[in-house]
Amino acid sequence: MTPNDAGLASHSLRAFRKSLGATANDVNACLDDLLPLPEGPERRVVEAMRYSTLDGGKRLRPFLVVASADLFDVPRTYSLRIGAAVEMIHCYSLIHDDLPAMDDDDLRRGRPTCHKAFDEATSILAGDALLTKAFAVLSSVDSHPDDFIRSKLVAALADASGAEGMVGGQMLDLLAADLDFDEQQTERLQALKTGRMLAVSCQMGGILGQAEPEVLKDLDAYGVCLGAAFQIADDLLDMEASEADLGKATGKDEAAGKATFVSLHGPGRARKRAKTLVDQAVAALDRFGDTAESLRAAAAFTVSRRS
Repeated sequence: MTPNDAGLASHSLRAFRKSLGATANDVNACLDDLLPLPEGPERRVVEAMRYSTLDGGKRLRPFLVVASADLFDVPRTYSLRIGAAVEMIHCYSLIHDDLPAMDDDDLRRGRPTCHKAFDEATSILAGDALLTKAFAVLSSVDSHPDDFIRSKLVAALADASGAEGMVGGQMLDLLAADLDFDEQQTERLQALKTGRMLAVSCQMGGILGQAEPEVLKDLDAYGVCLGAAFQIADDLLDMEASEADLGKATGKDEAAGKATFVSLHGPGRARKRAKTLVDQAVAALDRFGDTAESLRAAAAFTVSRRS
C-alpha cells in the first residue's frame, strides 16, 4: 500500500466511524421509543431491557441493515426500526450469554452485566422480552406497509437467530471445549453464532428494498465474509487487547481450551485470513459501484477496530 493509498484508507475509515456513530445515535433514539417504561412492578424487566440495549455498543448490525437498505433508497423510518429489531436480538443474546449457566461474565461494555446489575431471573426475562419484542417490531405496519415484505423479514431473522443460526452456534460453543473442534467445526460454530446475524442484517436491508434474488445473494456473500472476518478480529482482540479496552473479560476461550482460528493457526495467519475475507466481502459488492462505499468501509473496519 502506498502512502496515498494509506491516506485514502484512513480517510474512509474516519468517515465510516462518523457514519457508524450517527446511525448508532438514530438507532438508540428508536430503541428508546420502542421500549417505554411502564407503570407497575413489571417496570423492572423493562428497566433491565433498557439497561442492556441503551448502554452503547457500536450498533454494527443495525448499521448494516440501514446501509444495505440505503442501496435501494429505502426510507430510514423503516430501516432504523428493522435495525433496532436486529439489535434487540443481539442484546438478548448478550444477556443470556453472560449468565452463569453460559459464559458467566461480570462485565459487558465496561459495566456490570445484566444479571449482576439486576438478578439472574430478571435477566432471563429481559432477554426473553427483547427476543419477542423484536418480532413485534418486524410485524408492525410502521416497519413497512407491505405484508409480504414484513413476513419475509420475520422469516429471515427467525432463521438467523434460532437453532439453525445464532442459538445453534451458542450450543456448539458450549460444547466446543469438550469436543475438541477442528478448523472446519470451529468455522461452522463461528459462522452460526456470529456470522449469521451479521449476514442477515445485510439481507434484511435488501428485503426492505425488494431486491432481486441474485442481488440478495451478493449481499449475503458480503455479510458471510464480513462475519467471518469480524470473528477472527474478535479472537485476536480477545488474545491481545486488555480488559479495559474491550470492557469485558479477555482470554476466556483460551482458558477454556476452545479452538479459534487464532489458536489453531496463530495471529499472523489469522490476520492474513481476515484480510482475504475482507477482500472477498468487498468483491461481492461490485454490482453496486460507489453507492456501497459505506459497506466496503464497514468490512475494513471489522479488522481495524480496537474494541
